[in-house]
Amino acid sequence: MATQGAEVLVASNRGPVSYTVGPDGELGSRRGGGGLVSGLSAIGPDTDAVWVCAALGDGDREAVRRAGGGLLPAEDTGGQRVRMLDIDADVYADAYNGIANSALWFVHHMMYQTPLEPVFDAEFRRQWDAYRAYNQAFAQALAEEAGQGAAVLIQDYHLALAPRMLRKLRPDLRIGHFSHTPWAPPDYFRLLPDDIAAELLTGILGADRAAFLTRRWADAFTDCCHAVLGPGIPSGTEIGVHGLGADAEFLRERAHRADVDERMAALREQIGEGRRSIVRVDRTELSKNIVRGLLAYRRLLEDHPEWRERVVHVAFAYPSRQDLALYRSYMDEVRRVAEEINSEYGTPGWTPVLLHLDDDFARSLAAYRLADVALVNPIRDGMNLVAKEVPVVSDEGVALVLSREAGAYEELAEHAITVNPYDVVGTAEALHEALTLPDPARAERSKHLASAATALPPTKWFLDQLTALRG
Repeated sequence: MATQGAEVLVASNRGPVSYTVGPDGELGSRRGGGGLVSGLSAIGPDTDAVWVCAALGDGDREAVRRAGGGLLPAEDTGGQRVRMLDIDADVYADAYNGIANSALWFVHHMMYQTPLEPVFDAEFRRQWDAYRAYNQAFAQALAEEAGQGAAVLIQDYHLALAPRMLRKLRPDLRIGHFSHTPWAPPDYFRLLPDDIAAELLTGILGADRAAFLTRRWADAFTDCCHAVLGPGIPSGTEIGVHGLGADAEFLRERAHRADVDERMAALREQIGEGRRSIVRVDRTELSKNIVRGLLAYRRLLEDHPEWRERVVHVAFAYPSRQDLALYRSYMDEVRRVAEEINSEYGTPGWTPVLLHLDDDFARSLAAYRLADVALVNPIRDGMNLVAKEVPVVSDEGVALVLSREAGAYEELAEHAITVNPYDVVGTAEALHEALTLPDPARAERSKHLASAATALPPTKWFLDQLTALRG
């Protein structure tokens, strides 16, 4: 058992840095952002902390090789101590794409077309063995890096088995698991084979504390435990809820840099003077419901012809999981529907849908600032930070059309216009209502939304979990 080592550890599939190999063999590094990066920085430089993550590609694997399998160079990681795991590429692909993204994600977001899927066959079982091996690699690395009695915060559905595995290796540790996705209700969760469902639950119950973004997802988890494992939480695991809010300070500063101003000017020119804008910013992820959002916009133009030539739908749909055929097909469908709307309704001076498929953070912030209406209509979402970010950086105030299936609904519903994400006609009417809100009412709603959105910044979200785990 380790007697020296880190006192705080974070484990996640994706780490705070990624690498590429240039033509000359030089390694290039790029630091990422997000709630975990902000949160971990809040513990201060005096705390001995290590982040354990997976190598995601050839550049990452080369960086691990050059680091001798140990901690990455501090100059690449912004001073954070990061251990990146070079898990066999085939094992990683089976665990990440085969299980995490093609099974667990679909279960928790309730996205299966059940007449045909899922089919849990021998291939699924083979991939499940890879998922176990992937989780075991994390548990082993955490056990090696953790000091006596350290606090370990394990993140998300990729690592549902790791808490129990780590508990067996290091019973002295304080272990937390946090789920960033929704959690499926028992009837849907039990689509999984009974032994796999039980293994997932007991994996997370290896933690001292299992936490979720909303009370709804936490209650669904405990309901699944009772349905699959029997009454009570057998391990005595504490269940917590920690909502994640927008990082207001970072967003407001970043949204007023010169590159954002340039993109705002370009967007205003594309939209056209005097027109309203309906903005959405998403990864092209199946759960984000982009196609039904476009269909609702088309319904708006059909049912309320007064909006023709007076509104533009600015839709940013950034690529996601394009190594999976289903996601590539979905991206194609998003493109097809947008082009259909433009063909049907467009005029020489008006393009109804401005669709951008290439990721550009500065352009996203520009769209946030000028949006009259923000459309956030996921089928199901653990939280959805876009719903919180847009009101925070909006220049003139924004009306939020929000799915009741987003975790953010729990905090923002009072001042949003809420919709059933499957109801295209209802969403079209919600867009009409949002567009017709008087400016003072829109600004007042936006102010309340921004206040709620920033109540739980990433630093507080992280430190609250750490305090609760240590307590």
